[in-house]
Amino acid sequence: MARIHYGGKTFRSASNSTSGEVSGETLFHYHQEDDLVWATYSGGAIRFGNLVAKVLEGDVLDMRYQHLNRQGELKTGICRSTPQLLADGRIRLHEEWRWTSGDQSTGESTLEEV
Repeated sequence: MARIHYGGKTFRSASNSTSGEVSGETLFHYHQEDDLVWATYSGGAIRFGNLVAKVLEGDVLDMRYQHLNRQGELKTGICRSTPQLLADGRIRLHEEWRWTSGDQSTGESTLEEV
């Protein structure tokens, strides 16, 4: 199976746990260089955010993220994102995340390539 290349792809949230801040209004713009992936994101409750990730076996992303929300709060977290190739060739990312700031809660979300 060919390796997934995340560079140049845009993702939107399809679902998120209640303690998450990302919504369907949030767009993620991904870039990639070898096993380094990074993205910026904004929209909905997020004023601006960025993430950095390392590509692991199976194209899984081990990432750290940070953002400033519309309430002026800085938030940080850790996420493991597992890709699924859809029948139409788009990528769906299944994510398990944890806040490393605030209440330290955990959650699950799904992003889909647009």
